[in-house]
Amino acid sequence: MMILHHGWRSSASRRVRLCLEEKGLAYEGHVVDMTAMEHHSPEYLKINPLGVIPRPLHESGTICEYLDETFPDPPLRPDAPYQRALMRNWIRHIDALIGNLIIFNWRHHLAKTASQWTDEELAEKLKNIPSKERQEAWIRAARKPYTEEERDAARGKLVVLLDKMEEALKPAGWLVSKTYSIADIAAAPFVKRIDEEIAPDEMTAKKHPRVHDWWTKLQARPAYQRANFGPFLTS
Repeated sequence: MMILHHGWRSSASRRVRLCLEEKGLAYEGHVVDMTAMEHHSPEYLKINPLGVIPRPLHESGTICEYLDETFPDPPLRPDAPYQRALMRNWIRHIDALIGNLIIFNWRHHLAKTASQWTDEELAEKLKNIPSKERQEAWIRAARKPYTEEERDAARGKLVVLLDKMEEALKPAGWLVSKTYSIADIAAAPFVKRIDEEIAPDEMTAKKHPRVHDWWTKLQARPAYQRANFGPFLTS
């Protein structure tokens, strides 16, 4: 049986869980506590040297394509090579926006934990983080909270994603070709956060009607319910 190392709130993990559920594949889930920095522990880094989740394939888009190639029914990629290229362009475009999502995600449970560390504790924990980008994110969470201006700029870039989706959804209601694909799966965790907290006013039928309909249709899929995105914000 496949083993998925994942975090419930992780966008990449949500993406892979959704793909697995769409495929109807059985898997064993190992939850990694990101708040406790388990994904940067020596034990976890032996599994995944990048210190990110899921694993063993390091990128969620790659994992989803691997699953679709290995278990082709039901298909989650377009048949035509050009349409598959468009799908991959969407995945890359969405992945490039992760820094904007982090600005909102990290200020909640991770920031609350990191802000309580002493300077010595923070320095020690940073030693286990292989990525400079992730080191900077933890430093920001612990010592330099993102400003309202930074959040506004990030929000604006994420709203542009909705604009881009609105245009792409015009022909058939899905991002690529006429069918639901890994491109839609890639967008789902981002739209979830936008709808939940970041810019819910942009998710209305008036502002982005096609995205609104797409999101309603995607959430109605049984696989989405089984993937258990759940709320990002908890009391």
